[in-house]
Amino acid sequence: MGVLSSVRAVRWARKHQPDQVAYWIALAHERFPPDDLLRQAIEAEHAGFDGISCSDHLAPWWTEQTAPTNAGSAWVWLGAAARATEHAQVGSAVTAIVHRYNPVVVAQNAATLEFLAPGRAFLGVGSGEAMNEVPAGMDWPSPAEQLERTEEALIIITRLLRGETVDFDGRYFKAKGAVLYSLPKRRVPIYLSAFHEGAAELAGRLADGVWTLADPQKAPKVIAAYREACEQAKREPGEIILQGVFSVAESDDAALEQAREWKGTLVDEHYTDPVEDPAEIYRHGEAEVPDSQFTKQIIASSDPTEHVKRIKLLQKLGATTMALMNVSGGDPHAAIRVYGESVLPELRDA
Repeated sequence: MGVLSSVRAVRWARKHQPDQVAYWIALAHERFPPDDLLRQAIEAEHAGFDGISCSDHLAPWWTEQTAPTNAGSAWVWLGAAARATEHAQVGSAVTAIVHRYNPVVVAQNAATLEFLAPGRAFLGVGSGEAMNEVPAGMDWPSPAEQLERTEEALIIITRLLRGETVDFDGRYFKAKGAVLYSLPKRRVPIYLSAFHEGAAELAGRLADGVWTLADPQKAPKVIAAYREACEQAKREPGEIILQGVFSVAESDDAALEQAREWKGTLVDEHYTDPVEDPAEIYRHGEAEVPDSQFTKQIIASSDPTEHVKRIKLLQKLGATTMALMNVSGGDPHAAIRVYGESVLPELRDA
C-alpha cells in the first residue's frame, strides 16, 4: 500500500468513526497473576472503561530476573471476569489460532463466554508468537503458513458461531460434524489481529473487524488493506481497534522503568521468526528498541494530560475502539484510578 492509499484509508476510517470512540482496557497475563488481574478488571469497569480484554499467553516476554512473570489461562480467567463485571465488553486479545488451540474449542470457548456475559463477549484472534506455540510442540512456520493456518481456523470458528454443523478438510485443520450445542442467541463478534497487510485482507473478508497497533507509521497501511478487502468482498466495514500501551507512575522516569520489560513486543521478528526464549526476546528488545523510540511507542507519563493528548492523536487514525494496555507494573490499580478520574472523562468530553 502506498502513501496515498494509506492517507485515504485513514480519512475513510475517520468518516466511519462513531460519535463516541469506545475505550477498552487491555490486561496483561504475562505480568500480573490472575487474581490481581481480576481485581484490575473490576476496577476498570468502575473507572469507566467500556471493555476489558486480556492477553492470551503461555510465556511472558521476559524472565523472572527482569520483572515478575505470569501466564494465567486466559479462558478460565475470562469466565471469572464475565461474572465479576456487569456491563463492560469482555474477550481475548488475542487468542492464537495456529496450533495451541483447536479452532473448534476456540469457538466453544467464545460461545460459552457469551452465555456468561450476554451481549458482551467478543473474540480476538491472531497468529500468535513462537514463544507461546513452540513450547506446546509446534515448529514455528513461515509467515505465509501462519496466515494460511489462521484463515483455516477462522473459517471453522466463524461457521460454528453462526450455528452451522461444520465438516472441514483443510491442510492444517479438520472438523467432522462439529457443532456448538450451547449456541448463544447473539453471534460473538470476531476481531482479527493484523500487523501486516495480508492479515488485514483476511480480516476484511472473514472477521468483524481488525485489531492492530496504534502506530502512526504502520496502522494506516493495515487500515488501507482492510478497507480494500471489505470493498472487494462487498462487506460493511467492522470495528477498527487500535491498541496502545500506557504506564502511569509518580514520575515520567518511573513510568518508563516499570514498562521497560515490554520492549520485546516492539520487535517485528518476535512475531514472524522462531524466537521462543523469553530471555532472548528481552535482550532483543533492549538492544533494538532505545528508550527514545520506546517512549514514542507507549504512553509513559506521570501527567494525565499527556495520556489524554497522546490518545486523542492516536484515535485520529480512525479507531472505533481504543484498547489501552495497562503496563504500570509498580501499581496498576493506581493507574486505573488515574484513568477513571482524569483521563477517560477528558477523552469523552472532547
